[in-house]
Amino acid sequence: MTETSGRLLKLLALLQARRDWAGQELADRLEVSCRTIRRDVERLRELGYPVDALTGPSGGYRLRAGTAMPPLLLDDDETVAVAVGLSSAASTSVTGIEETSVRALLKLEQVLPSHLRRRVNTLRSATATLPATGPTVSPEHLTILAAACRDRERLRFAYRSRDGADSSRRVEPHSLVNLGRRWYLVAWDCDRRDWRSFRLDRLQRPSPAGTRFAPRELPGGDPAAYVTQGFSAAQRFAATQQRWQARVTLKQSAAEMRRRFPTVWGSFEPVDEQRCDYLTSADELDWVAIRIVMLGVEFEVREPEELRDVFAQLAERFARAGSSVV
Repeated sequence: MTETSGRLLKLLALLQARRDWAGQELADRLEVSCRTIRRDVERLRELGYPVDALTGPSGGYRLRAGTAMPPLLLDDDETVAVAVGLSSAASTSVTGIEETSVRALLKLEQVLPSHLRRRVNTLRSATATLPATGPTVSPEHLTILAAACRDRERLRFAYRSRDGADSSRRVEPHSLVNLGRRWYLVAWDCDRRDWRSFRLDRLQRPSPAGTRFAPRELPGGDPAAYVTQGFSAAQRFAATQQRWQARVTLKQSAAEMRRRFPTVWGSFEPVDEQRCDYLTSADELDWVAIRIVMLGVEFEVREPEELRDVFAQLAERFARAGSSVV
């Protein structure tokens, strides 16, 4: 009985790990006959697991979604990943998921073996998460949008732009992009005949349009890069409207700076393999100086000349703060 129960658990773990399995492949994995696999599948069905038989030359099995959530069998690494993910989700930008994640994490921690609990606690103690601020998105919206991306189904939704203008959109969704505190939908806009990115917290009433579409090729192929490139274009336009435009040479490559700061206000232009120019703008030079200092690399001011005076004043202020005695 113990051997049979252990084999059933292994069979269930295999069915949960992949969508379709050939009967012979399952038999080979468990080192039993195909007849034994058929008997074990019947036992799983009696326990309430909806295992479907697949037609075809070799036959096979699939664990389909049922009316209730069955127990999941996870290996050690999967368990740690789920626990850490739930912990991080408690400070995410999805509406209402914080409390749900905490409840799920408490249930999981109650049954964690001691060696896994130590691994989870070690990871959590060494990880800092910035709490989400600003608008959040609806988990129902995320589900609808993700399903439309997967199924290549057109969507309709209401959208409010950055300047407050309301519009109705009809799109062919490509992918969802999460950039820390913001979620974006990358999609082909059917009416404007071009690619667009939409902030999900500005999107309302998404619904499938009922028609499928052939996937298009996204420029560059990387949805996250497409969204961040849109940031750069908006920043370049905003720079022309501000009082001060600054350029400094950083002692770091443009590729490395873009990797560290994908959404920083400004742009990095290569000078050579070890240096790049950072271009940024603001109405106050103090803000420009703070941004440059926060990059954390050595730099040389190119323009404007007034920025040098700001750094000199900041240096004197920091020197006084550093020499003061509390």
